Amino acid sequence: MNGRTVMSKAERDGFDDDPDMTPGPGELCGCDLAFQNAAYQGTGGVSRNNRTAGFSAAYRNDATGETVLSRFADGHPAPVHLLEGLPEEWVACRDEHGGVCQVLPVVVAGFTRDGCFYTREQAAQLVAREDAEHRSG
Repeated sequence: MNGRTVMSKAERDGFDDDPDMTPGPGELCGCDLAFQNAAYQGTGGVSRNNRTAGFSAAYRNDATGETVLSRFADGHPAPVHLLEGLPEEWVACRDEHGGVCQVLPVVVAGFTRDGCFYTREQAAQLVAREDAEHRSG
């Protein structure tokens, strides 16, 4: 990731005392999405920087290969990564209000474009390459 290190909240902050609210190894939570956005700030690895290149926020289940667009809880497509609209079978934990706390470790945040899934790193590289090509000619 261009020298950036991405850690989960659990790795950054240690585990809290409530085992039901502690992300397991690799489980994605909302704080991880914010950290990923910060790590890719200024690159095509975040929605605001790749939307004009035709990317849409999405998730892939690495166990099944299934890819879904990021959605609001009501099912409408979301312009950024949200956990609320993911398939129920991808959800690892919900909070006391029913909100998604974390998803299964096989779920990866990324983007889709033209029917293909891109990780944040792949999207960042592609946007940078296309920007360079556009500037050079």
